[in-house]
Amino acid sequence: MSHDNKRATTLRSRNEAARVSNEELFFDLVYAFSVTQLSHYLLDHLTLSGAFQTLVMWFAVWLGWQYTAWTTNWFNPGALRIRGVLFAIMLLAMVMASALPGAFAERGLVFALCFVGIQAGRTFCMLIAIGSNDPLTPNFRRLLAWNCLAGAFWIAGGLAEGQARLALWFVGVLCEYIAPMIGLRFPGLGRSTTADWTIDGGHLAERCQLFVIVALGESVLATGIAFGQHTEWHGIDLFALLVGFSGSLAMWWMYFDTSAREATHAIEHSPDPGGIGAKFHYTHVILVAGIIVCAVADELTINEGSHHAELKYLGALIGGPALYLFGNALFKRVVRGFLPQSHLYGLGLLAVLAVFAPHLSVMVVGTLTTLVMIAVAALEAVVRRRAWAAAAAR
Repeated sequence: MSHDNKRATTLRSRNEAARVSNEELFFDLVYAFSVTQLSHYLLDHLTLSGAFQTLVMWFAVWLGWQYTAWTTNWFNPGALRIRGVLFAIMLLAMVMASALPGAFAERGLVFALCFVGIQAGRTFCMLIAIGSNDPLTPNFRRLLAWNCLAGAFWIAGGLAEGQARLALWFVGVLCEYIAPMIGLRFPGLGRSTTADWTIDGGHLAERCQLFVIVALGESVLATGIAFGQHTEWHGIDLFALLVGFSGSLAMWWMYFDTSAREATHAIEHSPDPGGIGAKFHYTHVILVAGIIVCAVADELTINEGSHHAELKYLGALIGGPALYLFGNALFKRVVRGFLPQSHLYGLGLLAVLAVFAPHLSVMVVGTLTTLVMIAVAALEAVVRRRAWAAAAAR
């Protein structure tokens, strides 16, 4: 087979819209496990240090998934060699997720090596698959350089201990997050522009939406498992289950009922889909982090509902909804060009609640934050439907 024919079967065709493949859906399963591990780690480490550790590991998990989503936007996951790379990444991600509970203890180096293998290994394989003369090749060379630079900090962190590990890994995270902001500029390799990131916008939007579903699934799963572990079900337990489920439903409604379709339309019709795709990358990392923290809050509401709302609990109970509203507001700012007032109202109500929350129980705080989320979802739905009706009348 000639090089041109190999390239044609390796890259996705741009003559038709890219569809999410079965390989990609299968790949996402391991990230459902990763999200579960993250929420359990945070639940077991409800301290400022534990929250920061969870944040750094979440950044690593998201980077591994998001960069792979971009890769399968360019490359055909049905091609045998790309499928092989995808499943190899999946295996590394599973080991990385398994090592996550001990990432800041005895399994730090394993976690780091898996992450570097995912990032640098994927980019290296894509360079081999695409060849040296493709327009995308310079972009992947710059990306590989940044992967290797970040990887050095990750491996050094894996060999270090305590706060040194956390600091080195945080620098590694910054390398990978700042690099796209400056066009992957690297000495001797030049820089890319968002116009070089020729993506199928609809595919990337759908991939982000599927990860939100994965995270929301973890929230529902955490609520169900926590409820099922109670030996006896009383009225207060059923109420706590309702609170957790209603919060997950409100988060789904805010994202899928009022913005998912608009997001797909916005990126598909943008003159710079690569630029909007990059913004999706940064907004969803906040939005999904909020869902993960909300899953922790749901478990706290069910298991610790009668306890006083201590500071360590409030971080999850109020911080989760606040993160989600903030990330969702930024996402809708990218899609619509303005911040939704409903989300700003919600953040304001959460700020007011934070003042009184230390005097309340976990159950009461969890209930009030859920009511705030429901109110935001309802207000947003009413506003958007009125806007659609006005547009249709014109």
